[in-house]
Amino acid sequence: MEERVTKILLQILIFPGFLFTAILGCLVSWIDRKVTARVQWRVGPPLLQPFYDFVKLLGKETIVPEGGARRIFLIAPLIALAAITLVSTLLWQVLLWPQQSFLGDLIVVIYLLTVLPIAVIIGGAASANPLASLGASREMKLILGYELPFILALFVPVIQAGGKIRLGELLTWQWTNHPFLYSWSGIVAFVVAILCMQAKLGLVPFDMSEAETEIIAGPYIEYSGAPLTLYKLTRWMMLFVLPMFLVIMFMGGIVFSSWHILWGILKYVILLVVVILIRNTNPRLRIDQAMRFFWGPVTGLALLAVILAFVGV
Repeated sequence: MEERVTKILLQILIFPGFLFTAILGCLVSWIDRKVTARVQWRVGPPLLQPFYDFVKLLGKETIVPEGGARRIFLIAPLIALAAITLVSTLLWQVLLWPQQSFLGDLIVVIYLLTVLPIAVIIGGAASANPLASLGASREMKLILGYELPFILALFVPVIQAGGKIRLGELLTWQWTNHPFLYSWSGIVAFVVAILCMQAKLGLVPFDMSEAETEIIAGPYIEYSGAPLTLYKLTRWMMLFVLPMFLVIMFMGGIVFSSWHILWGILKYVILLVVVILIRNTNPRLRIDQAMRFFWGPVTGLALLAVILAFVGV
């Protein structure tokens, strides 16, 4: 029993959990900054720059705003970090040991991904800052906008696989048949999932909750020191985990054998670059525009994908 508990803790804290995902998150953050720099005709930072930024920011003073809910303000970043760590652990366990997938782990991942923006909302509301509260309000509205089409898009692979809701079964189905992306319903659902992922990541054109030119970082405005570091690390880890989640759901994941590993990594990098290019080539939407966009054409496309999946297309 003790050995099993120790093994689980090591998986969550070291590999494939927190430490492993944090390192990959920093590397992915470097790719983001490097591609962004190239788009803007700049050189970009060195490879270790995110690690330097992490250590530097971690050593800064933590200031809790006067009048804010101190405990909630400090706990919120920990909740977000814990949620993304658990998601990463689950996804890597599915990739490495698909047979260990448990019933409903897909639903667990969806719930945990919803915890992340909720933690941001809680932290912003607890800071007693009007700009942070405005950012938290926008984040709350944005969740209501993208969550429905995102779930509908993830429902398409479940339909195609015959109602399987284990991530391991969805992955092995793609290995024995074909990736869900190789169908019309899969293509439509994949496009919807990418748009919703962009909003979940808080990237342009859906970064209105922390718009620097309007509300100066929104819910993060009062954060400094270690709590702000945890939020930034969580964002970097999300930039790794969410695209990998879509690679698992629609593109067949990563097969750990010979050249298939390189192909799996290439799929992830291509999707990551697409996300970064969307961020760098679009203007920021207003929150009302984003709501109409997600409740209108995006939800319509998601419903179309579900119908096509039921038809078998």
